[in-house]
Amino acid sequence: MANVTLFAQIMQTLDRPGFKKLVKKYSSDKHVKGITSWTHLVTMLFCQFSKLSSLRDVCNGLKSSSGNLNHLGVNRAPCKSSLSYQNKHREWGLFKDYYFVMMKKLAAMGRFRQTRFRIKSKILLLDSTTISLCLGLYDWAKFRKKKGAIKLHTLLDYDGCLPVFIQMTDGKPHDSTVAKTLSLPADSVVVADRAYVDFPTLYRWKTEGSYFVIRLKKSVQFKRLAEKPLPDNRHQHILIDEYVELSKPESYKNYPAKLRRVVAYDAEKDQTIELITNQFSWTANTISELYRARWDIEQFFKDIKQLLKIKSFLGTTTNAVLIQIWTAMITILILKYMKAIATYGWCLSNMVAFLRVNLFVKFDLQKLLNEPFKPPETVVETAPIQMSLFEWGD
Repeated sequence: MANVTLFAQIMQTLDRPGFKKLVKKYSSDKHVKGITSWTHLVTMLFCQFSKLSSLRDVCNGLKSSSGNLNHLGVNRAPCKSSLSYQNKHREWGLFKDYYFVMMKKLAAMGRFRQTRFRIKSKILLLDSTTISLCLGLYDWAKFRKKKGAIKLHTLLDYDGCLPVFIQMTDGKPHDSTVAKTLSLPADSVVVADRAYVDFPTLYRWKTEGSYFVIRLKKSVQFKRLAEKPLPDNRHQHILIDEYVELSKPESYKNYPAKLRRVVAYDAEKDQTIELITNQFSWTANTISELYRARWDIEQFFKDIKQLLKIKSFLGTTTNAVLIQIWTAMITILILKYMKAIATYGWCLSNMVAFLRVNLFVKFDLQKLLNEPFKPPETVVETAPIQMSLFEWGD
């Protein structure tokens, strides 16, 4: 039995010296009269782990465990007005930078490396997700005439399925607009859907030394240059493997180079998928499997929306929304780290539900992660030493 709560043990995975450096960088505790940056971080992480729905619930939830706050490095639970003020005014970049500090730390400690592909290139998954908002409350989140929304444009590292880039916009910008600002690491491969078919951007990525695997739009016109032979006895789902170039003059001007076109049959959805890439040495099956791996980013969006508090927000300002989004990213990072170090085969949703109802229970965290359903040890019962009130004779 541990002496501190599960939530306190989870908070011990945080890099507090790294956070102090960022607090000094942003001067976020200068002239502070309300809650400190550390208390703010712990409170917002408690909001994510507990998935409480309001400022009052979050603050009261911490107050109810006042005897355990010292293990969190918190003197007292914040009041809702202080939390609301800091969400509105404290620089959201503090939490963004801290996510990458934590990612660097936990990625070195956890087992995030995936071995599904034998290629040496870093695999990156690119997509966006839309979160609907009330336009009357979030008047800055323009989307449609009577509907508000924000878009999370996300670049996911396939190892661990964790974001290496997130940009939040309102619901109007097209996905390819944000992709134009991205510079990818050399020798990496980005996998994306047809929304990212923007040939000037693809050509820039090519000239920078990175690769792409993108689903081809039906409207794109091309001419065939050469066809590669297909294997006879394996990978029967590969229908076409060929070299092409864009046939329209304006398109060829944007991408004046050879492309590889791979057509694969998806038996589950009974459809053919056309892919283009600038990688010519990998097998066609590797190209198709890379695109199949793109589903992981859809699963990531599903996880953060269902398991964390990211579909509704504690504040209505852009700053408050961004703070909540980045603390959600820190939370999913910690959760995936705990899943990676556990010997029990957790489903992420089951682990979150298990932790959520036991946040303030004093139990060894690692033991709980490894053996969550182990029955309690047998207690040897001894006969009670108690005198009888009445002595009944025969």
